[in-house]
Parts: sequence; C-alpha cells; structure tokens
Amino acid sequence: MTKAAIAEAFRRWHAANPEPTTELEYGSPFQLLVAVVLSAQATDKGVNIATRKLFPAAPTPEAMATLGEAGIAEYVKTIGLYRTKAKNVAMLCRQLLERHGGEVPDDREALEALPGVGRKTANVVLNTIFRQPTMAVDTHIFRVANRMGLAPGKDVVAVEKALLRRVPKEYLLDAHHWLILHGRYVCVARSPKCAGCLVYDLCEASDKTV
Repeated sequence: MTKAAIAEAFRRWHAANPEPTTELEYGSPFQLLVAVVLSAQATDKGVNIATRKLFPAAPTPEAMATLGEAGIAEYVKTIGLYRTKAKNVAMLCRQLLERHGGEVPDDREALEALPGVGRKTANVVLNTIFRQPTMAVDTHIFRVANRMGLAPGKDVVAVEKALLRRVPKEYLLDAHHWLILHGRYVCVARSPKCAGCLVYDLCEASDKTV
C-alpha cells in the first residue's frame, strides 16, 4: 500500500471509531497485565468470563499472590493452558511485590522480565496503560498487515517494525486497536468480509471476496 492509501485507511478507521480500546475487561494496570497474560492462545471473551470472577476475589497483586497458583487455577480453568498461566500469574505477582512495590512497570525490559510476559504482552500494556506508541502484533495484526500490503513481514517483529515506520504518527497510539478489531471482525482468516470493509478500495489483498 502507498503512503497515501495507509493514511486514508487510518483516517477512515479513526472516523468510524475515534477512541478504540482493548476488549479485555480490567479495572487497573495490574488487572490488564494479568488479563493479557491469560489471553495468550485464548479469546478475549473467554478471558473476560474468567476474570469477572477472578478480579473481584483478587483485585491486587497482594490478593492474587495470597490466592496462590492453585487458587488462581480454579478461576481460570476454562482458559487454555490454564495451569501454566496460573503459575505465571502467581510468580508475576510475587515479582511485582518484590521488585516494583506492587506497581506495573512502564518499562519494556522490566515488563518482559516478568513470568508469562513476552514482547506482545509488554506492548499491549505499554500502549493501553502508559500510552506509549508501541505495536502489539498478534495473529490478527500479522495477517492484516501482510494481506493488505500495509506492512508485510516474515515474522511478528518484522511486521511490528514495519508498522511503526509506516503508520502515520497521528494514528500510531491507537493503530494497534484498530488493526486488531479489523482483523477480528472484518478481515478474518477465512472468507474476509470484504463487502462491509471500510478500506476495501485501498487494500491490496489478492483474496478479496467481492
């Protein structure tokens, strides 16, 4: 896609949804961090169902650490890989308390040092909570960026770097959310819903359905 086409695509997404945000439910930076850790290879809907009971029972790192791995597992057992995730969340809480005074750090290196937190999770937290211009590339964004010709790349890091270069600065803070929503509901993996796509005429996909 050309520079002009990319700018126009984001202009349209912004006009349709001026304040996009994550579909994960949370009440604090800590809760978002836990929700994103739980969302790996799971749907936001499934995570929200579990955290609607987990977060009232353990809303803080202290409470979650007290609940412990087994206690957390009971609340998240409907989520894939729940045993590993429960272990990571319990360890994450202890590290937050021991190293960061119970606060979620606003630094990538510190975030990625936490159990269960990789580059994508760190980017979500840095962008959503701390409003840093990061790009969390999940399967949806990876697919959309390559399919549309927006920011082609062979792996998620390559796509992330390409998006940071190609997305106009005025849209960068919210670009991650627009792209995820576009991939989740319109530019789906199988049979993309091109008939209802806001950016159909700008897209360079070879598998358009109309």
